[in-house]
Amino acid sequence: MDKLKVVYFGTPDFSVGCLEILHSREDIEVLAVVTMPDRPAGRGKKLKSPPVAEFAKENGLKLLQTENVNREESFLEEVGKQADFFLVVAFAQFLSQKVLDCPKIAPFNIHTSHLPKYRGAAPIQYALLNGDQDTAVTIQRMVKKMDAGDIAHTHLVKIDPQDNSETLFNKLKEESKTALNDFIEKVKTDSIEYIPQNDADASFAPVIKKQDGLIDFTQATSEEIVNKYRAFYPWPGLFFYLNDQRIKILEVSKEENKVATGELNTSFGTLLVGCKQGSVRLSKVQAEGKKPNTDAELINGFKNKYDSLTITHGAR
Repeated sequence: MDKLKVVYFGTPDFSVGCLEILHSREDIEVLAVVTMPDRPAGRGKKLKSPPVAEFAKENGLKLLQTENVNREESFLEEVGKQADFFLVVAFAQFLSQKVLDCPKIAPFNIHTSHLPKYRGAAPIQYALLNGDQDTAVTIQRMVKKMDAGDIAHTHLVKIDPQDNSETLFNKLKEESKTALNDFIEKVKTDSIEYIPQNDADASFAPVIKKQDGLIDFTQATSEEIVNKYRAFYPWPGLFFYLNDQRIKILEVSKEENKVATGELNTSFGTLLVGCKQGSVRLSKVQAEGKKPNTDAELINGFKNKYDSLTITHGAR
């Protein structure tokens, strides 16, 4: 069989692994790499290329950096229509129907959930938020509707109890490479079995915002708070207000000692908080503008300033 011709669309570090696989295979020809333009970064605000662009430059691959690939008419005519398939991995742009129609076989997208579960921008975080024990790398044939195309390949991935957003991100980055290699074999042998998604089973994983890290202990169980900590580590992290001071939660665990919902208990020399159900210990915390502390250190510091400690809900 002749080499499969591929145009690759991706931007962040997560996208580099699959591009490495395509570039390393002798049965694949990467016709071009499409990514976002360089952006100012760092204190000096110097222009920095996306990780995918850096890989393409280092390996002599044809590169297109564009704010909107849908407007790149000449590129689509000259390169896009030569492709057997497109592969899209965390590209950050929606493709028009005209672009989707270019490749001979199909445009495919790698999505880090067990579709139709968690369509959208933050599937890794939502799997952790909901305490799921497994997820998947799903390769789907792209359509105009977000993450709704027929499933072409599913690769299951176990979520370990200690996984957080960072570790699961890294695990899925590696598992995506395995999934892609297996998928390419299906393409080569023309053995893809497309499975339509049932929209009735779909759930969504919208963008996580910084303010989503605010914890209301009266509205969440101890298990939900621990899951949220895992999902939001390292960003955006969890926080609450103690005596109107913003406190970051750097370590949290479920606690056996019972505490009234929404109340603090410092009688053990630790920072225990009662939740909607159960209790948690906030064993490592950071007051705004201060260094990280153990809960005992924070308690001692606050007791020197306040007569009592109270969880408050006013943001500054």
